[in-house]
Amino acid sequence: MKHINLIIEKIGNAVSWLNVALIVLICFDVLFRYFFSFSKNWILELEWHMFAIVFLLGSAYALQEDKHVRVDVFYQNFSEKTKTIVNLLGTVIFLIPWCYLVITTSYKFANNSWYIREGSNQPGGLPARYVIKGMIVVGFILLALQALSFIIKYTNQLIRNEWK
Repeated sequence: MKHINLIIEKIGNAVSWLNVALIVLICFDVLFRYFFSFSKNWILELEWHMFAIVFLLGSAYALQEDKHVRVDVFYQNFSEKTKTIVNLLGTVIFLIPWCYLVITTSYKFANNSWYIREGSNQPGGLPARYVIKGMIVVGFILLALQALSFIIKYTNQLIRNEWK
C-alpha cells in the first residue's frame, strides 16, 4: 500500500507542474491570437493534450488527497466508522467496476491508435494522438491502484476499529 501511495504521489506532484506549463501556453496562445492574429492548430491541440494528461494522471492523486468532488449532503454528518464503510462500499461497488470498464474498453481504443500511429486529422496538428489515447489507460490504472490502496486501508480500519 505504501508503494502504491508513493507512486501516485510522485506522479501527481510531477503532473501538477504541467499546470504551470499549460497556463504559460494558454497565455501565449491568447496573446498571439488577439494581438498578432497568429494561431496554429498544434498549439490548440497541445493545450487539450496537456489538460487531458493533468486530468487523467492527476485524478488518482486528487482521490488520494481527498481533493475530489464529493456531495457532502449526508456524508458530512456521518460518524468516522460510517464514513469508512461508505468509502469502502463506494470504492468496491462503483470505482473498481468503473475503472475496469474504462481500462478494458479504452485499451482496445488506444492499442488501435498506437498500431496505426494515429496523428491529428487537422492540418498542422500534433503527430502523435496515440500518446494521449494511451494516457486514458494509464490514468485509469492509477485510479484503480489508488482504489485498491483504499480498500486495504478501509478494511484495516474496520478490522482494527481505527478512526481518524
